[in-house]
Amino acid sequence: MVQSIIDLGEREDRIINIIKAKFGLKNKSQAIAILAKIYEDSFLEPELKPEYIKKLKTIQKEGKYVGPFNSIDELDKHIKSNA
Repeated sequence: MVQSIIDLGEREDRIINIIKAKFGLKNKSQAIAILAKIYEDSFLEPELKPEYIKKLKTIQKEGKYVGPFNSIDELDKHIKSNA
């Protein structure tokens, strides 16, 4: 576990305390961990869903051409057309 000393403004501290109370957390570290998870889920690139990976592996085993794709939509169309 990493420990950090951070400086928060009064408003940010209140927000952390609200999150702590809302989720019934024991400390501010848990509240910050919740914020990091929400940020990850909302703004960072998602991983491919396991069902996509499974379908891609099936297509590859059948010797069908796969990729490169310019977008997720293009990949999705390819997978659905081979399902």
